[in-house]
Amino acid sequence: MRRLAASRERSAGSLMREEISQYVEREERREAFIRDGREAWDDYSRTGLHLTEAEADRWLADLEAGEDVVPPRCHG
Repeated sequence: MRRLAASRERSAGSLMREEISQYVEREERREAFIRDGREAWDDYSRTGLHLTEAEADRWLADLEAGEDVVPPRCHG
């Protein structure tokens, strides 16, 4: 850590604080991703509403092509 800090002309403490901060942010994003997935599954389990893979792929392809498209409606 000391060598890395010296090569970057920073203190070891500042590098560690930055790494800890990045770790916490990454883990918070990971937890949010998992939480969003669970909420989506719960919603699907409750309502049965969904998109097929083909419907989602078409919509995403249109977005990627720069088209201003409305998301497809979920169905049961």
